[in-house]
Amino acid sequence: MKIKRTWIINGEKLEAEVPPMRRFLDVLREDLQLKGTKEGCGEGECGACTVIVNGETVLSCLLAAGQVPDGATVTTVEGLEKTLGGKVLQAAYIEKGAAQCGFCIPGMIVSSYALLSRNPTTDAAQIREAHAGNICRCTGYDKIVEAIQSAAEQWPVEAKG
Repeated sequence: MKIKRTWIINGEKLEAEVPPMRRFLDVLREDLQLKGTKEGCGEGECGACTVIVNGETVLSCLLAAGQVPDGATVTTVEGLEKTLGGKVLQAAYIEKGAAQCGFCIPGMIVSSYALLSRNPTTDAAQIREAHAGNICRCTGYDKIVEAIQSAAEQWPVEAKG
């Protein structure tokens, strides 16, 4: 059995006909060709697959396609490049050297965007807490926190939630 869903993904209306228990991560990557969202662990432990669904960050490897409501608004890392906030974050991550291997970065940036959209005056402790579900094996997190703090200082008024 398949279900038909229409979602607004990265500002674009997209339709998919998928098995309801298919992982949303697989729908994004394989069916909709949005390859920016990564699979790290496939068990909800690393955060590489983080996306925003109706304003909330979710781990797409744990989310069945049938759990994403028809008409839901979804933002992946590809969608952030279309936003002022996403551009600010990307520049800050580059400037601060926050990415090494880059595998965790899509999930990190999506989580960063969600945090700064809610609270652009966040501090280091809040940043670390908001990213507790995002694992990075390379950087030790300090440069990531610095990048998010830098982005917060430049966060565009239009991006404030």
